[in-house]
Amino acid sequence: MSRHSKGLNFNRRRVKVSSENILEVFRYVFGIVAAIGLAAFLIYNLGMKTSVIGSSMETSLYNGQTIFISRLSYLFKKPKAGDVVVFLPNGNHNTHYYVKRVVAVPGDKVVIRGGELYVNDEPEMGEYDKIADAGIADTPLTLGSDEYFVLGDNRNNGEDSRSGNIGPVKKNLIEGRAWFKLSKNESAFGFIMK
Repeated sequence: MSRHSKGLNFNRRRVKVSSENILEVFRYVFGIVAAIGLAAFLIYNLGMKTSVIGSSMETSLYNGQTIFISRLSYLFKKPKAGDVVVFLPNGNHNTHYYVKRVVAVPGDKVVIRGGELYVNDEPEMGEYDKIADAGIADTPLTLGSDEYFVLGDNRNNGEDSRSGNIGPVKKNLIEGRAWFKLSKNESAFGFIMK
């Protein structure tokens, strides 16, 4: 009688490790790491969100409305007039994000006369209320190489670049471009356009 035919056998089968098995495990692990990396990249660059505080951007954006911010937008290009940007005034991390529209870019000359905004001696186009307080823009102001003049769409509500405590916004303080908004009741959504 052979010893393999009767009773318990505690001999283990040897598992053969082939290069195909190793390659399959590597593909699986790589797929998981790549998915986590892509998700983290997208969340950091496109998934930042904030809420609009105040009525300074009405009728484009409303108080309490949620917006998403693209940090990638200004990685390879600069903000342009008409962009809705998000920034911390003077880099103050103890305050909320400000959401404003860029009306003038580096090198532009800005002045507010008679309640109207002039950029490079051209009146601003658009249907905005007359500006009651010109603030620091009551005399011509030329923007520096990394400065942007921002205003709310509702020109007589809220602080913006006209305020002495904010002034022109430096590029390094701009968190990104507001690119996507939820509706006031957050049951609908839309892209933010000029």
